[in-house]
Amino acid sequence: MVAQILADFLVKRPEGYYCKYGDFFVDPLSPVSRALVSHAHADHASPGHGEIYCTPPTAAFMRYRYSRQPFGSFREFHYHQPFQVGGVTIHFMPAGHILGSAQLVMAYNGIRYLYTGDYKLQADDTCEPLEAVQADVLITESTFAHPQVTHPDPVAEISKINGKPHHVLLGSYALGKAQRLTSLLNKHCPERRVLVHHGILPIHQLYASMGIKHLRYEPYNRKEMKTQTAHHIYLVPPMAFNSYFRATNVIRVFASGWKHLQHHNDMELYISDHVDWKDILHYIAQVNPREIWTIHGDGRHLADHYSGQIMVKTLG
Repeated sequence: MVAQILADFLVKRPEGYYCKYGDFFVDPLSPVSRALVSHAHADHASPGHGEIYCTPPTAAFMRYRYSRQPFGSFREFHYHQPFQVGGVTIHFMPAGHILGSAQLVMAYNGIRYLYTGDYKLQADDTCEPLEAVQADVLITESTFAHPQVTHPDPVAEISKINGKPHHVLLGSYALGKAQRLTSLLNKHCPERRVLVHHGILPIHQLYASMGIKHLRYEPYNRKEMKTQTAHHIYLVPPMAFNSYFRATNVIRVFASGWKHLQHHNDMELYISDHVDWKDILHYIAQVNPREIWTIHGDGRHLADHYSGQIMVKTLG
């Protein structure tokens, strides 16, 4: 007899996604007594929880980013290390999104529920590569789950900078994306020096402390950005990027998969840390789920695509 999938195993609440069978929340944004956190980006990780279950890198990033805010206790687990929360057996799997990002494999009453968090299939030597596992239910992000969305090759995208004989003001999210961009620039724009904003520098250093030691960069130097004999990359977080809207003698570029973040810049740079449509379909084939539950986006196109084959529902 095939075990029954529980439709209410994970439900959307104001605080986040709740599992009553283990009495825990997944990626809650409001304080809860017990939180499982997939990765340290602010739209998934927040302070104030009683207990936080996550990977060691996620704990390190959260301690740094929320050092002045209240925390309970961290329960740190490495990938593939099983642990029990309530009646649910859980282990983390690499998600390929940023360093320490995890998928949650949750087993209960013979059913395996796989929560992806944010994930990507593209190569990235600054984080652990995605690992696939078969599951009865795939709970997948659907940020770019649209048949018209195809992420271009990141090497081709970053190499476009080589053709720009100017300094480049490169906007990037500080955690994950900035480290990936630094590595891509080192490899594919080797003549360019990478200068790093003070808001990104500590995270580069945290990455180095956790084994990502191959990045070549320097702290921002105002004098270097004024030289005319060489052209550098100044890597800045979003708020700094927006404050430099009147910057002269630089090319303004923002690295993102979102089209609206390319508007009003001097060049488009589509580098995303999320799966696109083809990658989602590829991953679904690997997981081979009986059901698909979508989060963080629009799952309607997946529902249409798998109509009559796999049940697809949206958790919100």
